[in-house]
Amino acid sequence: QVQLVESGGGLVQAGESLRLSCAASGSIFSINVMGWYRQAPGNERELVATITKAGTINYADSAKGRFTISRDNAKNTVYLQMNSLKSEDTAVYFCNAQGFRSTTQIFRSWGQGTQVTVSS
Repeated sequence: QVQLVESGGGLVQAGESLRLSCAASGSIFSINVMGWYRQAPGNERELVATITKAGTINYADSAKGRFTISRDNAKNTVYLQMNSLKSEDTAVYFCNAQGFRSTTQIFRSWGQGTQVTVSS
């Protein structure tokens, strides 16, 4: 089992910043991709940003220029720095990780989610 624990959500005003963290633990051989997704009420879960072990990054258009994803491979941790937050960023943010529990066993895990609320 691979567990993901998120932290850093909260209530902020529009224009302010938040930093989310997600630490992976458990039976981990390697983590290929870590990322953040979000789900607003009534909407489907959507991609925010992903980062590979080598550092290749992909952002959703809504995140470009305002959010920065990074990871610490030694700590199996991924971060999401969110600046210039808007009310439409309000959602539950989920951490995701994909990799291997052994040389042959893959995993894909989700965190429990952390609420981000931006008031206008």
